[in-house]
Amino acid sequence: METDKKLVLGLFGFGVVGEGVYSVLGKTPSLEATVRKVCIKNIGKKRNAPKELFTDQADVLLNDPEINVIVEMIDDADAAFRIVSTAMNNGKHVVSASKKMIAEHLPELLELQRSNKVSFLYEAACCASIPVIRNLEEYYDNDLLHSIHAVVNGSTNFILTRIFEDKLPFKDALLLAQQLGFAESNPTLDVEGYDALNKWSFLLTHAYGILPGRERLVFTGIQNVNELDAGVAAKKDCVIRLTAFAKKLNNGKVAAFVLPKFVKQDDLLAFVKNEYNGVVVESSFADKQFFYGKGAGSYPTASAVLSDISALRYHYKYEYKKLYYHTPGELSNDFYLKVYVGFTEWKQVPKNDFESIEEWHSNDRVNYLVGIIHFDKLRKSTWWKEDGVSLIVDADPLIESLDVTRLKKRSLELAGYNG
Repeated sequence: METDKKLVLGLFGFGVVGEGVYSVLGKTPSLEATVRKVCIKNIGKKRNAPKELFTDQADVLLNDPEINVIVEMIDDADAAFRIVSTAMNNGKHVVSASKKMIAEHLPELLELQRSNKVSFLYEAACCASIPVIRNLEEYYDNDLLHSIHAVVNGSTNFILTRIFEDKLPFKDALLLAQQLGFAESNPTLDVEGYDALNKWSFLLTHAYGILPGRERLVFTGIQNVNELDAGVAAKKDCVIRLTAFAKKLNNGKVAAFVLPKFVKQDDLLAFVKNEYNGVVVESSFADKQFFYGKGAGSYPTASAVLSDISALRYHYKYEYKKLYYHTPGELSNDFYLKVYVGFTEWKQVPKNDFESIEEWHSNDRVNYLVGIIHFDKLRKSTWWKEDGVSLIVDADPLIESLDVTRLKKRSLELAGYNG
């Protein structure tokens, strides 16, 4: 695409994000991008744009030779993939905000981009207003990235903020998030960690060249975190955040997961509250860098879409340098985590899975332990996701190796376990 060639856009979706994109395009005439058609489901619904812009026929956009960019912003991952793949096969560049679709189909999308010599950009699919993908691609396009640690879901972050700051029970905090539009009426994707998992699966590709597939990542959400856990966190001078974590180990492999975490009050991610997202990147020479911004909303998300559209004027595409030009990263399951486990009954926790138990409390009000467990034990089990069990990783959770002869071996029997 020549830099002086006008961008002619076909939009799929005109909800919160789609309408925001249409609005910001109208306020940035210097971009010289025009919306030719918008495809929507309900053609009869009144919208804040000229009626003649809209159609409910996808092929009108996909087969229009004048449209050279498809902007896809719909919720249906299967339909989104059909739209995006058809568009690229038709020689059109694509900007997408569909994280589930990207997480499910990234290898196929990479091949479509390569074989059709088009660009496929999706900054808005991750942290809305935060340009984390572009920075991982360009600024950290080397092997010196140590770790990346992030809050990537605004809904869960809003709920946790309200639990800590307003002392709300989980259900009340969730209801408030729904009333304010930060959580869906069916909040499963956010609350149980699926949304964060989807985002993390392709961020790992940009950070370390890993194409993991979501099934290889250990994850959970905040569905079992309660006010008792929040009380324990406060006593430890921490807050709880649902965090996505990746770190390069000494053996060159990468530890990665999406789990609730105790975050120290002076940690950068402790300042990420409500619907905001935050990303902390640590590299060999730049030390820590912190990216912060709104992770949802009409204009914040539209700003990322606009940035991708603008980049198309300069032939920009993700090069996936760490996947194609370096030795791709490899996930490891061979490390240990220090974890907090809250529970209702001792029998819910398999004591033999732990290398050591460092702390335990059991009374009429609260039951929890703090111990060290091999990551593979979590990967191969589901007890820590069951109702009545809340697993939260420690503020400094990752342990690469253990000297078992120096571990203080404490048993659950010493904590009063009689099962």
